Formats: sequence, structure tokens, C-alpha cells
Amino acid sequence: MFRTRLFSSLAFLVATTVGAASFPAAHAQDITPQQAAPSSGVYYEIFVRAWYDTNGDGIGDLNGVTAKLDYLKSLGISGIWLMPINTSPSYHGYDITDYYGINPQYGTIADFERLIAEAHKRGIAVTMDMVINHTSNEHPWFKAAQKANDPYRNWYTWSTARPDLKAISATDTPIWHAGDDGWYIGVFGGHMPDLNYDNPAVRAEMIKVGQYWLGKGVDGFRLDAAKHIYVDFKSDVHSLKALTKNVEWWIEYHDALARVNPKVTLVGEVSATSPKELAPYLKPLGSIFDFPLAEQLIVSAKSERVGKLDTLLKNTYAAYSEAGDTSFIDSTFLSNHDQERVMSRLDGNLDHMRVAAAMLLTLPGRPYIYYGEELGMEGRKPDENLREPMRWQREASVGESRWKPSSVHQGQAVSVQAQQDDPSSLLNTYRTLIRWRAQNSALRDGKLQQQATGNPRLLAYWRDDGKQRVLVVHNLSGKAAMWKPQASLLPKDAAVLLTTQPQAALEKGQLSLPAYSTVVLH
Repeated sequence: MFRTRLFSSLAFLVATTVGAASFPAAHAQDITPQQAAPSSGVYYEIFVRAWYDTNGDGIGDLNGVTAKLDYLKSLGISGIWLMPINTSPSYHGYDITDYYGINPQYGTIADFERLIAEAHKRGIAVTMDMVINHTSNEHPWFKAAQKANDPYRNWYTWSTARPDLKAISATDTPIWHAGDDGWYIGVFGGHMPDLNYDNPAVRAEMIKVGQYWLGKGVDGFRLDAAKHIYVDFKSDVHSLKALTKNVEWWIEYHDALARVNPKVTLVGEVSATSPKELAPYLKPLGSIFDFPLAEQLIVSAKSERVGKLDTLLKNTYAAYSEAGDTSFIDSTFLSNHDQERVMSRLDGNLDHMRVAAAMLLTLPGRPYIYYGEELGMEGRKPDENLREPMRWQREASVGESRWKPSSVHQGQAVSVQAQQDDPSSLLNTYRTLIRWRAQNSALRDGKLQQQATGNPRLLAYWRDDGKQRVLVVHNLSGKAAMWKPQASLLPKDAAVLLTTQPQAALEKGQLSLPAYSTVVLH
């Protein structure tokens, strides 16, 4: 099957029981860009507008992404996800007016092709945000569709009779919007009319769009609002019919793209609160963002307790495995452009931030880091404040995006310049953890086997890829902890392979873990 070729398999085992374990924090160790050379499998989300400005207009651009590829390489990043770069009337770009164009504020097609070439030279894959559930209401297709007899009319869903204007969409907003001649469906608002995927012409065009960008060298796509192709009304949220039609479309889409690039990477945005809601999308896409896990990682880090995390991990991999004979990658993350930044949710607690990062970067899957997360950037709703300029220098200087003023005023310490040479900085914590993943195949590719510890503040699990087997232990708490596993659990020559804090030690079968520390045993 094509999915076996496209996605590395992750097999997951269920938990084993033993005594009490600890979960440490991430302290930086010496690292140079050269040490980050092996592939980590870690991706990085970039809002181009907020990233880096090369022409002095205050707006980040594609050449700015190219200019900072060496920064991403030094961080250990293997791939980038660019938020929408197509032509759009909005600051965020999720309402597209030309699927074949580049937002002129960001640059040109030639700039993008150069970015792809330079990224590939550094072993960095490029993923585009593909927003095809809806268009902008300023798209030429929709403007034409306002006329009842126009060929583009059926590219959207219309009602000439007055519909129930109180009807609610799957996103809890009014679903019907008034046009020039009737009413149309827009799940995300009137400025984002939904495309009609029951129309073969729409399907063919969107496949053509994907194939076009693959032809430019793009490695894959982040699929915006992947479940809303057919989940439109509130009543569709748990509809098997809507789910089945979604899955059928994404299989068609993937197969068509794979004819251009058999290794195309797809990851779906499927907002959900349980693994069972996510699992059906693994078969057509191979990977989906794990929203329930992201939430629980933050809750566990903030509460300093494992809590529901063990159960969630077990249920997630069970649900994914039951999804069918398909290989998959769990796309893990802590926050993204739609969610309050993780450092804000952790109330600025740096220890909790390090713990959350350590869990994220030692679990299976393809971890995604939201730009600035590695610096501890904060941001709370509204959405614009979650997407503020990347902090490069202690003081604002040439190259800094000025697309909006800061809402948090965190100071000079939250910048690349301030943190890059500080071995104890959060930035170097991320570099260390990503380097671990690059240099240890079990952490990058291994199966997960949960390990009970008997201590609610200690999280432990095995990672095993057939070549390397390691035990990861996290001390989530602010107090040092001891864990003495059963004698049969560890090999006689077991030793500390990696640690975020040098005080961690394994002596006479007993593991000592400093507060907020992570230890990897082998």
C-alpha cells in the first residue's frame, strides 16, 4: 500500500508495571551547528509575516526565511511548515484569492524556489499550508459564483430559498451568509465561503493546485481544516456519512499527489478532543496533529503530575492501531498559531516549559515547534497576539518584523541574541533535546512502551527501534526524586546515557533525579 512507502511505521506497546520513577527538566549542554547535522525529524512552524524582513518594509518575507535557515539548522530542524503564503487580502492568509500565486508582501515565485533550494541544501524539508476547504470571498471564482447562471456557481453551496439563518456551523458560528443572489455556506465566516467538494471540477482543481506546488519542489502540505470538507453543520460533527466522505476525498487527494511525489508528506489539522476522532484520518493522510496530547502535555507540566497522560498515550496508540492496516506518524506539538502560546499557559514558568519540551521531544512522532516557542515567547488571545514578531535581537534592529507591536513586552532576554550563547537558556535546552533526537535513533523512530513508576510525579517510557532501546524518565516536580525499579527491569550494565541535569545518577539500581529533570537510560 502507498502508505507503507510514504510514512515510517510506529508500533506502540501497552504499559508495564513497576515501582516509582522521576521526570527531569531540560538543562542545556554544549552544542554547535555541526553537532545538529543528523536528521532529528523535528519540524518548525513559521508565520512568514512575523519572521524576518529583508526589504525594510517591516513585514517578514520569504527571503527572510531563507536568511534564517542556518538558525533553523543550528536548532536541529528537519522541516519547516510555512503558514499560508498564497495571495490573500488578510494578514493571516487563510482566505486565498490565488492558489497559484505568492503573496506579493512575501515575495515572488522565484524567491520561493530559492528558499526551497537552499532549505534542501541543508536537509530541511518545506511544507506549505494548503487551505482548500474554503476560498476568500474576494476570489475570482466566488465573485463569478454570485451570478446564478455562472459556471462557478456550483463551486460553492448556495440556497436561493431563504435558509434557516439561525443554523449553526460545526465551528459554532452562523453557517449561512447572504450573497448577491441567495445564501451560501461559510463555516468560518462570510469572508471564507466553503468550496463544494461534491463538484468534480472543484476536486480536480484542488488536486491540480497541490501538484503544481509539488512541481516547484515543495515536500508536502499541512492541510487546513481537514475535517470540514464535509463537516459543515453542527449536526455533521459526529456524522458517519460526513466522516466517510471526508476520508474518501483525502484518499483521492493523496493518491493524486503521490503520482507526482511518492514521498509527499501530508499532515491534517483535525480539531478533536479524543484519539478516536483523529484515528480515521490516519489512513488517507498518514499523519494528523495530536490536539488531545498537546493539551495534556501542558496540563501535566503545569500541575507537575502525570495525571491523565499515561491513559491518554495508551488510548491514543490503541485507537491509531485500530484505524486499519496503515503506517502513521503522530504529529505532536505544544501550541500553534490558533492557541495561546504555551509559555503563557504555563504562566511564564521556565521550569514547566522545559519539562513540557522534554516530554514533547522524547515521545514518538514528528514534533512541531511553533516559532519563538524555543525562546519562551508569550502570547494570549486574540489571534494577532499569538503571531507576534520573532525576537531576534535584544534591541529592535534591521531585519526585525514590525507587522504589529508586542502585547507582552517580555524584554531583551527573550531573543535569539540573548540566548544563543547562554548554555542555560531555553533556546539551548531545545537545541540539546533536538540533538538527542537526532543522535539517538530510538528517540526519533522507536516504538513506545509505557513504564509505570508508582509515583504520580514521575513519567517513564521505553523507546525501542530495534537497534537501540532506551528508558526515558521525567521528574515533573520541583523536588528531587528517587526511583528504584525492579531488579529485572534494567540490564546489569545499565547507565545514564543522557541527562538534562548533571546531578542525575544511577547507582546500585537506584535512579536519582533532580527537580524538573529528564534522564535517558540504556
